[in-house]
Amino acid sequence: MFFSKSITLDDEELGNVALAAGSGVAFSSAESEFIEKLKAGDANAFDTLANRYAGDIYGLLYRLTQDAEEASDLVQETFLSALKAIKKFRGEADLKTWLFRIAINESRNRFRWWKRRRRDQTISLDVTIGTSDTPLSETFSSSGLNPEENALRGERGKILREALNELTDIFREAVVLCDIEGLSYEEIAQTLEVNIGTVKSRIARGRDELRRKLEGI
Repeated sequence: MFFSKSITLDDEELGNVALAAGSGVAFSSAESEFIEKLKAGDANAFDTLANRYAGDIYGLLYRLTQDAEEASDLVQETFLSALKAIKKFRGEADLKTWLFRIAINESRNRFRWWKRRRRDQTISLDVTIGTSDTPLSETFSSSGLNPEENALRGERGKILREALNELTDIFREAVVLCDIEGLSYEEIAQTLEVNIGTVKSRIARGRDELRRKLEGI
């Protein structure tokens, strides 16, 4: 029978089991060593962390703020906060999800200032949704752009930008993380520090709100 089978674990497997039991995430031996270097203040390890995830963090922040300059500033703030907080990292989520959480918190900290800005901002209609190759432009009613539709592209982009910006923060965050960043419900729950039921509710309400705003486009 299965339970009579002898089971042995080497040191690496034991380490991974311990990490999984204590935090819910099992890291490879190399990743665990990398995390320990980060906690020890290894500058090269932190450079590697930034190089590995800066693009993802910038993409998330740009989609939340629709401002390239602000997104760049927030990326720097995110990694500065990560540097200060890494010693408290408990492995409850992977590093990318942990950084996403920090990035969203940094974005929220600037919310009031950001909300007061009135500069005309644009959103790319070529951004894909989740892990698919479908661009946001295809969420509109037409499937192809003829010359007349191209003439309306800027106006439609403005409407989409306004619709996204008008979403309540918690709904915009959930929709961006799910439909653009392609995170799973579990990853979004870890990032936003809420339960999966709340994640699903926010995504559904955010999508419904966007759909109402974009009717007839």
